Amino acid sequence: MENNRTTLLIIFSLIVIQWALPTWAEDAYLSDIVLTNEQDYLQVHFTVEECFTTEMNEAIEKGIEVTFTFFVKLNEKRGLWLDKKIADIEFRHSIKYHNLKEIYEVRLFERKNQTITVKDFEEAKRLMSDVVALRITTIDRLREGDDYQLKVMAELDKIRLPFNLHYVLFFLSLWDFETGWHAIDFRY
Repeated sequence: MENNRTTLLIIFSLIVIQWALPTWAEDAYLSDIVLTNEQDYLQVHFTVEECFTTEMNEAIEKGIEVTFTFFVKLNEKRGLWLDKKIADIEFRHSIKYHNLKEIYEVRLFERKNQTITVKDFEEAKRLMSDVVALRITTIDRLREGDDYQLKVMAELDKIRLPFNLHYVLFFLSLWDFETGWHAIDFRY
């Protein structure tokens, strides 16, 4: 009987702690969202701010790969009709530290899986959080005078640990963040 109470108390405490603790990266947000028109393409630039926590930095330094997923949607607004989807893009940035080489590899999926190798952690974090000149659609798909809405969001992918370590290190789920959707309405 006493064992059951202790077990229930531990489970209840863990649930309360998980619920009560704020998400460590809850303040992550998108900034500097800029639409440009270059080389026959509509492009977007933006940055994810406050997305790296001390705990996440330590995990990266220990070799755990971290991935951000970005979502970009462009719709033509049509008043009373349903909006028309022009583009729906999902891509990732990932970072991994190699202890023996003392380098960070940042993979940018929207640049054809380009891998950039740097030695400076701050530079690697900047590469992870910046999206530069992402081509959304060709200009010829937009009609002059029509209204459009661009929506952008970023989220941290769940950490995948080897073997069954995710059962032991359940607290890593507290890293989860997403910025929420940010919308920009514009007329072309």
